[in-house]
Amino acid sequence: MAIAVQIDVPGVTLEKYDEAVEIAGFLPGGPLPRGGLFHWVAKTDAGIRIVNVWESRQDFDQFAATQAAILAEIDVDASSLVLEYFDVHNHLCGCRPRGG
Repeated sequence: MAIAVQIDVPGVTLEKYDEAVEIAGFLPGGPLPRGGLFHWVAKTDAGIRIVNVWESRQDFDQFAATQAAILAEIDVDASSLVLEYFDVHNHLCGCRPRGG
């Protein structure tokens, strides 16, 4: 079952987010890691909010495990992240097909 993950990151700016994206090698509008279906980020009053839709919780957990080093590199305390999970009933995407 697909899941959505909402991640609130207090005290972090969009510039720090952009730095993490660059370190990870992702491109704006580019493809997501295996199992990733959708991603967005926005500024909030407290920091930033990231929302992802993943094919499964396992796919998200595998990806998240690879991100700890990047958080440390940009001086973000992983324990400050507030995660909330949702079972996704349906999702729509105007995404470009992979590989073409």
